[in-house]
Amino acid sequence: MSTAQHASLAGLKVLVIDDSKTIRRTAETLLSREGCEVFTAVDGFDALSKIADHQPDIIFVDIMMPRLDGYQTCALIKNNRVFRDTPVIMLSSKDGLFDRARGRIVGSEQYLTKPFTKDELLGAIHGHISR
Repeated sequence: MSTAQHASLAGLKVLVIDDSKTIRRTAETLLSREGCEVFTAVDGFDALSKIADHQPDIIFVDIMMPRLDGYQTCALIKNNRVFRDTPVIMLSSKDGLFDRARGRIVGSEQYLTKPFTKDELLGAIHGHISR
C-alpha cells in the first residue's frame, strides 16, 4: 500500500458495531494497523452512547444484532442532525439484494459482505472519507 493512502487514515475515528467478537477484533486489528482510532460496540444501544462520546468519522454496523438491529441503528444515526453526514457502512453475512436495498432506505452509504477482506474494509473507508 502506498504511503499516501496509509497516511490518510492516521487518526481517523472508526466505530465497528457487531455482536461478533471475531468481527470486532478483526476490524479493530486491521484498522489499528492503518493508524485508525477504533471503537467497538456490541449492539445498537451500546453504539449510540459511543457515537455521542467519540464522534466517529465512519461507522460500520452489522445488520443482524440483538435488541437494536443494524437498520434501526443506521436510521437512528441518520435521523440525528449531528451525525447524519457520518458515513454508515452495513455489514452482513448475507449478500442479498433485499438487504442492500433496505440498507439504502435507512441511509447507509455502502454494504460489505462478511467475511470482508482488508482491501474491502480499507476501500470502503477511502471511498467515503475525503481528507
